Amino acid sequence: MHNWLWQIENEEYLKKTIQRCKEQKIFLPKFSQLKNPETIPQNIQKRLEKVALEEINPLNLFRINWQNDPENGKIGGINFLEIPREITSIKARVVGLVGKFFPTGTHKVGATYGCLAPYLVTGRLNPEYHKAVWPSTGNFCRGGAFNSALLSVHAVAILPEEMSKERFDWLKNMGAEIFATYGCESNVKEIYDKCHELVAKSDEYLIFNQFEQFGNSVWHYEVTGGTLEKLFNQIKNFNSRLSGYVSATGSAGTIGAGDYLREKFPHVKVVATEALQCPTLLMNGYGAHRIEGIGDKHIPWIHNVKNTDAVCAIDDEDPLRILRLFNEPTGQEWLRKNGISEEVISKLPWLGISSISNMLSSIKLAKYYEMNEDDVIFTIFTDSKEMYNSRLEEMNHSWGKYSERQSEVDWNAVVKKQTTDYFQELSYYDKKRIHNLKYFTWVEQQGKSVEELNSQWYDESYWAERFAIAPKWDELIDNFNKQVGLDL
Repeated sequence: MHNWLWQIENEEYLKKTIQRCKEQKIFLPKFSQLKNPETIPQNIQKRLEKVALEEINPLNLFRINWQNDPENGKIGGINFLEIPREITSIKARVVGLVGKFFPTGTHKVGATYGCLAPYLVTGRLNPEYHKAVWPSTGNFCRGGAFNSALLSVHAVAILPEEMSKERFDWLKNMGAEIFATYGCESNVKEIYDKCHELVAKSDEYLIFNQFEQFGNSVWHYEVTGGTLEKLFNQIKNFNSRLSGYVSATGSAGTIGAGDYLREKFPHVKVVATEALQCPTLLMNGYGAHRIEGIGDKHIPWIHNVKNTDAVCAIDDEDPLRILRLFNEPTGQEWLRKNGISEEVISKLPWLGISSISNMLSSIKLAKYYEMNEDDVIFTIFTDSKEMYNSRLEEMNHSWGKYSERQSEVDWNAVVKKQTTDYFQELSYYDKKRIHNLKYFTWVEQQGKSVEELNSQWYDESYWAERFAIAPKWDELIDNFNKQVGLDL
């Protein structure tokens, strides 16, 4: 294993970080504890019951897992939602992990912790000097600002100017320094350009680039992948098969859980999904789109493309229409009249725009492979409707008041009649084509080496080494916590 993944880089920075954590009463959770939160020490679990989910309290680091009980603050069962067949209209089961109940209201706080924790315990961050820069298309900088606030580290959020109002308002309230770059969701190069500009200005800016830092994908490999394995064992029946895992590519952190699932369930179909208006994986395409959080006109460095079985694209208008169906009172009443239970209707607002896109992609997957009642498809409901209230207002303004007739049209046209168009099963050379796109972003623009790019494709140990790093980081976290010396 390459020791740069875990070796101490600067002893002086490490001492300063340990001192800061003493002052702020910060005790770092291990990756294994976030994977299995029932192993978090009981005294910490007890104290969490008195801490609000959104509170800037170091104990909330232990809530960066999929098992937070939003009612009582305890570590509870896995937060998931199975979309009933009365909605999906397919035989296969579609089940999503719910990100709403993380601190910050989105699972991206996990990716930020996966990137930040190794920096803390290896002395790569000087909390007295560095400004933590979180380049993002929305939710990653949200999580980064939250974790930075816990450490009293200056947070810098970089995100496109056309992202939702809720994202900017939340970051302002968190006290982050904000740079709104040109464009929308798919304008990531402009974000990189701003990072280069800041670093050229001063070395106090420390970039946490989710698209290239393996802490992002390692967190999802360990925590999301491990949680999905537990969830399958919890919900399966005698004939159940874990047949699919659907993830938007975005930063390619979340799809890293597919590498974990491949080891446990070799026949699983791992599907990467993106917006039809920006079909980078599907057809080397580009463009602007409105599915916030996915599809960025490049292939992230941390995406193990060889582990991706298929790609599909969703028209960005489709999840917006279903967002209305799931959240407008008229849409919910139509669902009620068509046999959807009150319990399910009350939980549909747990799905934001990209979550609905993942649901639609799961339907495409099931139809393409002709899956039946024994097939379980997992996906991720990354964030909730709370991030997009302004989008609902915009649609009501531009499209008109939502009606029962429109509810019926939207369900039939978008959900029931979702087809297998823009769905491609990947051959060996299809995967290599996608992998090769990394060259233009990462070698030509971002200074990566061709040698490492080739290792990602040809060296079987490359990905295994990186995904095996979490236990070593846990050792460092244990040692770090001992030096902090808190009596928790």
